[in-house]
Amino acid sequence: MAIRIAREADIPAILDIYRPYVENTAVSFEYTAPSLEEFTARFRGYAKQFPWLVWEEAGQILGYAYAQPPFEREAFSWCAEPSIYLKKSALRRGIGSRLYEALEAILGYQGYEMLYALITTENPGSIAFHEARGYRTVGVLENCGIKFSRRVGIVWMEKSGICDEIPKEKPLAFSDIVKNDRNFSDFLSKLSIS
Repeated sequence: MAIRIAREADIPAILDIYRPYVENTAVSFEYTAPSLEEFTARFRGYAKQFPWLVWEEAGQILGYAYAQPPFEREAFSWCAEPSIYLKKSALRRGIGSRLYEALEAILGYQGYEMLYALITTENPGSIAFHEARGYRTVGVLENCGIKFSRRVGIVWMEKSGICDEIPKEKPLAFSDIVKNDRNFSDFLSKLSIS
């Protein structure tokens, strides 16, 4: 088993993990799973700045975690929105915790100070998972979405890593931190995560 950097060749397997969340649950507010082309464009759009990680066992990807910007304006440059999705067979095995631990450690190293999780009210397991990781609820948007002909809300959670000093530089790009899997393994070892 290993955490590694997601590659473009992993996108079909990653999309296969994500698709059931779109088609069968209100965990995702998307109505239709993105096409391979759309999902690849998402990956390309964020993977230079933000980490995209996979959990691989015996050549199979069982889960993935990534981050993206929660807001677009420049003053929000120190904020990130982490997300994680696992195959059903990977649930309750500690994979989610290990992936999220790696993702959060990388985001902190990059210089991100505020992490935001937006979780549907129909996903109490994810809310408990985030609470256990130190996130706190800062708002609830009741009935803000409609999926499967029912109203669904969003729980807005945050985790702060704010330092005493105002940062002078924007967060480092993930692609600048690690150039390949070997560098990534060394990086995770330094963070005591590998």
